[in-house]
Amino acid sequence: MLAETAREAARRFGDRAAIVADQGWSVTYDELDRLSDEVAAGLLRRGVIEGEVVAVCLPASPEHFVAYLAVAKLGAITAAVNPRLTDAERSAVIEASAARLLVSTRELATAPSSVEVEEVEVADSQAGEILTSLRESETSVAPLAPDLDRPIAIVFTSGTTGTPKGAVFCGTQISFITQCDVGEAWGGGGKVMTGSALAHLGPMTKLAGNLKRGSTQYLTSAWNARSALRRISKLGIAAIGGVPTQLALMLRDDEFDSFDLSCVNAIVIGGGPATPALIKEARARFNARLAVRYSCTEAGIGTGTALDDPEEDAEVSVGRPQHGVDLSVVAESGNPALTGEIGEVCLRSPAVMRGYWGDDAASGAAFTPDGSVRTGDLGWIDERGRLHLAGRSKERYVRGGYNVYPMEVEAVLAEHPGIASVAVVGRQDDVMGEVGVAVVVAKDGTAVPTLEELRKFASSQLAKYKLPDEVMKVDALPNTAMDKVDRRALQAMVAKRDSS
Repeated sequence: MLAETAREAARRFGDRAAIVADQGWSVTYDELDRLSDEVAAGLLRRGVIEGEVVAVCLPASPEHFVAYLAVAKLGAITAAVNPRLTDAERSAVIEASAARLLVSTRELATAPSSVEVEEVEVADSQAGEILTSLRESETSVAPLAPDLDRPIAIVFTSGTTGTPKGAVFCGTQISFITQCDVGEAWGGGGKVMTGSALAHLGPMTKLAGNLKRGSTQYLTSAWNARSALRRISKLGIAAIGGVPTQLALMLRDDEFDSFDLSCVNAIVIGGGPATPALIKEARARFNARLAVRYSCTEAGIGTGTALDDPEEDAEVSVGRPQHGVDLSVVAESGNPALTGEIGEVCLRSPAVMRGYWGDDAASGAAFTPDGSVRTGDLGWIDERGRLHLAGRSKERYVRGGYNVYPMEVEAVLAEHPGIASVAVVGRQDDVMGEVGVAVVVAKDGTAVPTLEELRKFASSQLAKYKLPDEVMKVDALPNTAMDKVDRRALQAMVAKRDSS
């Protein structure tokens, strides 16, 4: 499915720029198709066959997409490895993928001894330099027969609660996601800014949609707020997307107001929770409409708000199920939760992963009897059908016998005028069992609010047992390689403080 889309996109869009590297040079649709053909021939010559796994660990560069398409043209499977992981983490992911071959730069080429490694260099000035050591121009690879059940990609979970697991996506899932994003029509795409982590769910499952649109993707080798703002302004990007962390960092940049951002008319964020305060500030300062998306790696797509929905929807919820998605919330009893009752969020659609690669036991545990994916997130559905998140099931702590959901507390505390960002974690307590610690980043030039100030500020919106018991100041919240708040690192920081 992905290979066929690349070929048709080349026929339709030809010399239009498909990918623009961070340095400014581009790869056309014709070149993307031809180069991936040549890399596919090179991989075939190295013995890669249909059904085998090729791990790809590359920076945010055109090489990533060329390699991904090449592997798909062989009917092999790309295991995307995030280059921001540590050596040990990358090696664990590659081992879990059971890859036959790793395509990587020398700096990132950490793999189990059983895996063959193809070290490549990243081009710095033109498409002709892409993966030259892998390309074979005198051999062609015959197109495969269409098969929507053929696996295309393994996308690894963020690993915030343990060793990452590889979610398998076939032609069926990617076709459905493409249909939801683009529909039947070809063309209509514009300029798209792509983040620095191409191993994420979005780049891996939405590439076909971008190709079908004829979009031009601008890559970012190392994301930072200042350069992102500069590129948005210079390129005239109309719609921006990303995780809430990136949006927050752009808003905090000292030079934000110096950029002409009048080109932006839409913001779409997902991949992590966004507080009402962040959403309101983003709308006001970008002067743009904003929509939120919610899913998990295993589900492919989930819920969201539309740009023309009431503004409150994105501030208090993650919207309603997207087209073709069944949303359910399961209470602790195992029964469907009542309206307003907190339970585990489950999602079902044709976009849901086939299962975890090489892990039948984990695959079985990931699904409910009706085929819905257990997201591991807690939430509730209101009387308008909107989904509200309460946090991860493993993040919940119990204070004096009462359940406390960090996201609910964070959403309120983040409204405090002196707070730039905040996360709440539980720590052990001899009397209460667990108590909440508010880990706070203060706004520039502002003192961290005292515990008394925070409790007073939040007391009208939160029950007393939900109020934080301690405040801890930090310069920045730790993030995972997927740009989500690293709860385990926060727990370690709190524990280290208590032991010192």
